[in-house]
Amino acid sequence: MLDAKTIEIIKSTVPVLEIHGQTITKNFYQTMFKNHPELLNVFNHANQRQGKQPTALANAVYAAAAHIDRLEEILPVVRGIAQKHRALGIQPEHYPIVGENLLAAIKTVLGDAATDEILDAWGKAYGVIADVFISVEAEMYRETAEKKGGWHGFRRFVVERKVPESDVITSFYLKPEDGNEIASYLPGQYITVRVKPKGQEYTHLRHYSLSAAPGQPYYRISVKREEAAEDRPAGVVSTYLHSHIGEGDVLELSAPAGDFTLDQTQNLPLVLLSGGVGLTPMVSMLETVLQSGAKRDVVYIHAARSGKHHAMKEHIDELAQTHDNLRSYTVYETPETGDSSDKAGYIDLSWLKTVTTANSDFYFCGPVPFMKAVRRALKEWGIPDGRIHFEFFGPADSLEDTIN
Repeated sequence: MLDAKTIEIIKSTVPVLEIHGQTITKNFYQTMFKNHPELLNVFNHANQRQGKQPTALANAVYAAAAHIDRLEEILPVVRGIAQKHRALGIQPEHYPIVGENLLAAIKTVLGDAATDEILDAWGKAYGVIADVFISVEAEMYRETAEKKGGWHGFRRFVVERKVPESDVITSFYLKPEDGNEIASYLPGQYITVRVKPKGQEYTHLRHYSLSAAPGQPYYRISVKREEAAEDRPAGVVSTYLHSHIGEGDVLELSAPAGDFTLDQTQNLPLVLLSGGVGLTPMVSMLETVLQSGAKRDVVYIHAARSGKHHAMKEHIDELAQTHDNLRSYTVYETPETGDSSDKAGYIDLSWLKTVTTANSDFYFCGPVPFMKAVRRALKEWGIPDGRIHFEFFGPADSLEDTIN
């Protein structure tokens, strides 16, 4: 527990974090990787370059400071981050390293404004926050290892099948090399792949949503090949998987994780919306509902650039033909000759109202602009927050224009 004076000091720094939070976290990562380059074997380099990781950390630090006297209120956020930490293999000994470099970054950015009193308060607060994460993650590690078919750390899986799903997305069917059972998972969860491509100095880890319903003797991930663009290089792991990993090759995986999962206790109509490769958790949820035999009405809406970018179309069409409670729709941003879709352009509220009902549970995943547009439409429609569920690929972002 923190004393009243420490809590008062931490809360007084909240306005400063709103202004300087991202500068502090950028400086933190630069300093930490300089002092501890071995951590580059864990952290996503692309998220660092694009500023996603510093932004996510700034949001987390801001939330922790604002709720320092009632950390239980941000436990859902803590658990979501802890899920990713467990999947990456973050250990208790990493936390002192983070704390030391975070305090150094605060001092560097704020200069004389970061008095000894403020730094001492943040040192105490960080210790409390770190203890919360370490405790939550320890329980997750234990539960994962003791679960039927579960394991600790990384386990070797063989690529049983490699199936192109579109011009840019390929599915990998993965079975354990040891031939033993695999842990079940909840629809919407992900596994973490660890690879070390030839010529790379460090290992690279990526989370990939499981794109099939649980209960199979394999895990299926469907990976988009991230090509180089003007503002970013090609994806190291995705291009490696597409170009260099084939059937019979071995990948290292950590056990399924993630807190974006389908609530299977609900009976309201279900609306699943995906953009691009955001279809992966949605397909897992869809297959799970249909295989359960539940009579829950389901609407599945997928947005893609065009038909050649639309993965698993034939699979979804077949499911719609064989299940009376499923209706599926496609939206193509720029349809090409021969494409057939239900709407050209983008998903908007007026169209959404024609194919769904307000009394539904809404789940969506895709690029951030897609998710912002969907959430904006649902809020305008008056859908309560409790029936709006979404997942970010990568560090948690905000669907608002400001930190919240």
